[in-house]
Amino acid sequence: MIDAELIKKIRQIQIHSSHMVNANFAGQYESVFKGRGMQFEEVREYTPGDDIRTIDWNVTARAGKPYVKRFVEEREMTVMLLVDLSASGDFGTVNRLKNELAAEFCAVLAFAAVKNNDKVGLIIFTDEIELFIPPKKGSSHVLRLIRELLYFKMPQKKTDIPLALDYLGRVIRKKATVFLVSDFITTDFSRQLSLVNRRHDVVAVAVQDPVEIEMPAVGLVEFVDAESGEVMVVDTSSGRFRRHFGARSKGRADQLAETLRSVSVDCINIRTDKPYINDLIKFFHMRHRRY
Repeated sequence: MIDAELIKKIRQIQIHSSHMVNANFAGQYESVFKGRGMQFEEVREYTPGDDIRTIDWNVTARAGKPYVKRFVEEREMTVMLLVDLSASGDFGTVNRLKNELAAEFCAVLAFAAVKNNDKVGLIIFTDEIELFIPPKKGSSHVLRLIRELLYFKMPQKKTDIPLALDYLGRVIRKKATVFLVSDFITTDFSRQLSLVNRRHDVVAVAVQDPVEIEMPAVGLVEFVDAESGEVMVVDTSSGRFRRHFGARSKGRADQLAETLRSVSVDCINIRTDKPYINDLIKFFHMRHRRY
């Protein structure tokens, strides 16, 4: 049984997401993601005026006369939300937790997809595959995805992105647009990401809290590693500590950027202390110019 508070939260996200999609980027979503794929339909005999680049030389050789491949624009798209809900996402110092932000962001993407008659699927992972919902169409399906994202009970688990990418590659065979949503506090996953990105169009969504980027000076603080349970007390008023913390944070961000760049995967950075709509629109504009 879903409690009243969760139902209220789902309804709020539905209203907020639907408004954002209608008001801001429904058309941009379609222009960026729709109609870019071409699907093979048939081979037919060559007629004057056909593009010679479409000649199927194997069939032509067997038949003794020229044949061309005919393609049709692939109008329907599949969107997969590959969402990391490990214990490190159960953290937030501003308005919401990182995992709550991830759920809302995914809801916006899902409603944009449904508005354009696309299928949406969901994989929730930690260091295991926690849930797989195959791609389907419709608003009721999207509401189910949002419910699962919000209702997921956080185990004290780590993150295994390579495992999630391998699983995605096995269960989703048809080309899809994949949003990999995570805080990316994990080990190297470039090989698996490169393999998946050859078949699918992968977009990374990095979820962060401002304290993970720059530590404020607030005196003695007890930190608990959400994934390992390790406890550490640090003096945040120490300038040396804050500089070291900032340098490590920047190093992780630079390493992630380099990993994604090396396998040609775009990234959207979202934070718990800032509206993400401008970053999403900026991403759509960048994709539109490129394609």
